[in-house]
Amino acid sequence: MTSAPAIGFDYRPSRLPARLLALVTFLAFVAIALSGAPVGARLLLAAGTSVLAVTAVRRSMHSDITGIGYGADGWAVYRADRTQLPATLLSHRVIGTCVLLRLRTDRATETLVLAPDNSDPDIRRRLRMRLAAQSPVAGIL
Repeated sequence: MTSAPAIGFDYRPSRLPARLLALVTFLAFVAIALSGAPVGARLLLAAGTSVLAVTAVRRSMHSDITGIGYGADGWAVYRADRTQLPATLLSHRVIGTCVLLRLRTDRATETLVLAPDNSDPDIRRRLRMRLAAQSPVAGIL
């Protein structure tokens, strides 16, 4: 499978992590409201939770990466100004229909979520097959 053609696709951040974070934040607010803490402590906890949630949502929804390529030369990341940066795959996970990639460039380490709302099912399928073929445990099974 390693002789398959290169895979390249546009990338935009998925909304799925932000939605899951909103659910967890709501549950945190419910837990804070139902706690036996004094009102001042509950307000302080709610404010801290709000700040952390907004910061995490902004971080998950903002990415300088607009494209990803994987071929014989390895991984490449394309930035908003269409400059190409070579990247190294640090790790990957397949969770249901989502693929999570952790790529390191010379500038930063990026965690990319490829979910049904931001990528084509065929791209995710081809990527899962290529990642499984290069995985060190693929030969053990």
